[in-house]
Amino acid sequence: MNIIKRIWNFYYEGFRSMTLGKTLWLIILIKLFIMFFVLKLFFFPNFLNSRPEGESKEEFVGKELINRANP
Repeated sequence: MNIIKRIWNFYYEGFRSMTLGKTLWLIILIKLFIMFFVLKLFFFPNFLNSRPEGESKEEFVGKELINRANP
């Protein structure tokens, strides 16, 4: 348990004393947010909601895979 606490303190103290690093980490986190959440809304629509009424998700995915494999 002591080794885990020492490792945690090592990283905690190192991050706490950073000045430029905090700004760079903030930029990285903002970019990740934009890539995974904002772009997903616009470029990756939910195709499973476009299935016909009464058809299960499994049937819809199966038919789409077969249709796309055999054009």
